[in-house]
Amino acid sequence: MSIARNGDSSGGADGTDPRRWWALVIIALAQLMVVLDATIVNIALPSAQHDLHMSDGNRQWVITAYTLAFGGLLLLGGRIADLAGRKRTFVVGLIGFAAASALGGAATGPGMLFGARALQGAFAAVLAPSALSLLTTTFTDPRERGKAFGIYGALAGSGSAIGFIVGGLLTQYLNWRWCLYVNVPIAVVAVVGAFALLRDRPGTPGARLDVPGVVLGCGGLVAIVYGFSEAEPRGWTDPLVLALFVGGVVLLAAFVWWQNRASVPLLPLRVVRDRNRAGSFLTMALAVIGMFGLFLFMTYYLQVVLGYSPLKTGLAFLPLTAAIVVGSTQISARLLQRAAPRMLMVPGMVLAACGMLLLTRMTVDSSYTSEILPALILMGLGMGLTFMPVFATATAGVAPQDSGVTSATVNTAQQVGGSIGTALLNTIATTSSTAYITAHLHNPAQKATVVPAGVVHGYTVAIWWAAGVMLLAGLVAGLMVTQKAPRQGVPEQAPVPESVA
Repeated sequence: MSIARNGDSSGGADGTDPRRWWALVIIALAQLMVVLDATIVNIALPSAQHDLHMSDGNRQWVITAYTLAFGGLLLLGGRIADLAGRKRTFVVGLIGFAAASALGGAATGPGMLFGARALQGAFAAVLAPSALSLLTTTFTDPRERGKAFGIYGALAGSGSAIGFIVGGLLTQYLNWRWCLYVNVPIAVVAVVGAFALLRDRPGTPGARLDVPGVVLGCGGLVAIVYGFSEAEPRGWTDPLVLALFVGGVVLLAAFVWWQNRASVPLLPLRVVRDRNRAGSFLTMALAVIGMFGLFLFMTYYLQVVLGYSPLKTGLAFLPLTAAIVVGSTQISARLLQRAAPRMLMVPGMVLAACGMLLLTRMTVDSSYTSEILPALILMGLGMGLTFMPVFATATAGVAPQDSGVTSATVNTAQQVGGSIGTALLNTIATTSSTAYITAHLHNPAQKATVVPAGVVHGYTVAIWWAAGVMLLAGLVAGLMVTQKAPRQGVPEQAPVPESVA
């Protein structure tokens, strides 16, 4: 409240929106809905599978349909936001997401649920870049920008963990369908708030959409994301998986070639040629690879190995969520006003990697309080330190007509990184578990002890790899993100129109 009033007092004089802090609440609410929906269904999946009579082979599509549409269509959604106007696409995305959620909650069969999840992903691909670009154009003062991106980064980093908590509550005390229905009232509040509080420049009149770019770029991303999702059940050498990877790479190479020649490109290459921006995109993708792997393993470890209920599993992630919020809003947002972004990103990734290394000591009877909790707190603080400067650096100094597609590229890095992390680390864990069990299971009487130990061994091997990826993310941030700390007392420069030329 006090922040909003302080903003009001200066709003008229410097041209800033006096209601911008309330607008941030609406933007953050929409972003939280999109991020947590990627994981809220995970805990509800066993119940949904039972009710809708899904096969074990098909149940993955509840998750894959969402990530495939979301990750594959983000670039298109970002460019539509730039062309049609971000407020308009924000509202359309909210309404579509709510309608798709209601359809999924009312599903009478697997196909209906899969289709609804794909629609959710498609509308999320419009909503997410619109939300981030609205935030970028609403907050331009360096100090306010730090606070706003701190809150946004906290939600982006903790939304998945919050999804586990909410999913556990709704599944245990209501019904799995409420994991989808819950989006409807949230979206209604966000739509009303958007009409009342959000301002935006109109879209570009007469602008055209780069149709070949849409086909090549979105097709390549869909093929890559689909390939990683199929690598988990089929294996990395499966002909379909290899064909998807090769096809995706060929399409993306053709996409880059076309963007150099298109008069109105889907992704202007000036957006990714900037060293700091490219470093931020890559840092985000690598960081999320490790984080999504952690969520996957810890969910199964807590429920299957330690025997936690869905609700207790969700609550076990609460310290991780709190640590991300503290690291992002109380540490990173304050220090970014004085420190170069990589001075936060590099220590953040090292801290997160240290948390991962603690988890490599897990056993079938580890204590949550003394062994798991410290690792989650370190991981959360590291992610909080990293996410906020990544978002702020990736979107800083972008020309207004490119803010939507730039925001979409950040989200694409996050979504593709999550898909890669889930498939890659799960494959490593499964392979290591199988090898351990084969080597140690000498007679059937040992099965009750060897199998759980083998499963946990697979998790710890994969977590070693995840820690290595986190350190690689820190190295990338240290070498590529060379942006200096903002000079005190000097206002942030307006977006440089060089990108137009």
